[in-house]
Amino acid sequence: MAMRKGLTSKAGNKLVLTSAAFQDHITRSLLHPNFQLSDPFLRGKRKAARRRVEERGLQAHDQQEEREYVLESAPPPLTLAQKLGLVASPAGRLTEDDWTQVKARSVQEGDSAHPCAICREEFCLQSQVLLSCSHVFHRACLQAFERFCGRRCCPMCRKEQYETRVIHDAARLFRHQCATRIQACWRGYLARKRFRQLRKSIWPKDKQLRRKFFEAKLQELNDSFVRYCHTDTEAFLSDINRSLSSSRRVFQQLERKHVSEPQERDWDRIQSQVVQRGVWDCPICLTALCSQSLPTEAGTSSHQQRRPTVLLSCSHIFHQLCLEAFETFSIESRPSCPLCRSVYHKKLI
Repeated sequence: MAMRKGLTSKAGNKLVLTSAAFQDHITRSLLHPNFQLSDPFLRGKRKAARRRVEERGLQAHDQQEEREYVLESAPPPLTLAQKLGLVASPAGRLTEDDWTQVKARSVQEGDSAHPCAICREEFCLQSQVLLSCSHVFHRACLQAFERFCGRRCCPMCRKEQYETRVIHDAARLFRHQCATRIQACWRGYLARKRFRQLRKSIWPKDKQLRRKFFEAKLQELNDSFVRYCHTDTEAFLSDINRSLSSSRRVFQQLERKHVSEPQERDWDRIQSQVVQRGVWDCPICLTALCSQSLPTEAGTSSHQQRRPTVLLSCSHIFHQLCLEAFETFSIESRPSCPLCRSVYHKKLI
């Protein structure tokens, strides 16, 4: 009877120990570390240690922004159930090679290029964390999720007791996208600038557009001409007209001085030009011309045949009396031909 009581007491003690161990394990694993009820002193120590780790991580992040580091400083202590072998012990810490494989899986899935699964916003330059299950979240979003759930589990795959590593893949992608956009904007600006310059120098093929192009060019030239005139436009144009008139008179005088009298063979050539032209009327009186050396038309009177004819060096012919009357009314010192306005020498034919 005594032996049976001793066995019963041992079994009861073992049952009590097992129950306490399971209770402690459930409390630590299901509740958030800030709400652990098993050991309040241990809870305060963990909270202080976590704060120091975060401060060191922030300092390191400020010193070297692109450096990756693990947030958890040390694995949590084993619970009583884990020590007694009632519950499997957690796996060991991930090595650097393990983190490389986890990050490779995350890069292959393109998690950093997609929005955060919690807030559904782009990562941009905000702090980003990679879990040991290869899922990526905002650091602030993951901390808010842990506080809301009261336990550590991945929002995607519900894996517990994960490790967290700060990465900067999304920040690098965001910088690359920003640089690409800036380059694209700069190339677009250069292309538009070059196109505007080409439009100013090359006229379009369309008829209406080409007309507008030349109208704009002419208007631009007129505006620039008026803009750079420091005097009155009307006075400026009047000066130009006077200068052109004086230049024209000088050229006419030089032309008159250098006109030489034709030779006999030159007169023959000029007379042949008159015959080829076939005009037998005086341009002044509009009556028939008759001469011994020129053919006569039928029906001309004897009075018209007796009127003398003059051949000019410009190959025009007139009645002598008509040409002398024209020279009398001319205001120039040396009159010009009534038809072509050129200085001439004359010959009676």
